Amino acid sequence: MEGAKLIVVDADGQIAGRLSSHIAKSLLKGDKVIVVNAEKVLLSGSRKSIINEYLERLEISSVVNPRYGPFHPRRPDTILNKMVRGMLPIRKAKGLEAFKRLRVYVGIPEQYKSFQKTKFGDVMAKKPLSFYLTLGELASRLGWRGD
Repeated sequence: MEGAKLIVVDADGQIAGRLSSHIAKSLLKGDKVIVVNAEKVLLSGSRKSIINEYLERLEISSVVNPRYGPFHPRRPDTILNKMVRGMLPIRKAKGLEAFKRLRVYVGIPEQYKSFQKTKFGDVMAKKPLSFYLTLGELASRLGWRGD
């Protein structure tokens, strides 16, 4: 695609749903999107209800054999990856191609430290950070030990 460019997004202090929709839109336009600091993404709402909702989701498994899935993400990067995937038409060719252009990382990998990082203006948290739950904290409650 002629308009394709590389976008490195610093997810620190940004709200998950809004961030995911911006990322999905960029991917569908043909851009390659790299998301860094996935563990610092914020989830809005009641801490207790968010954690309980994710813990209930972990109990869903195959009746025949749990090896057949569904497989539930526990790492912050894979949780954010799945959020973005839910906003893409993944069963269509353009959605699958767009999803292949997404990379999500915990922390900032060495090769992306020198890049100019983007933050979306309307995605930033409006309230104090104590009102939000970070994706890293949620992941640690789900069993992620950190790298």
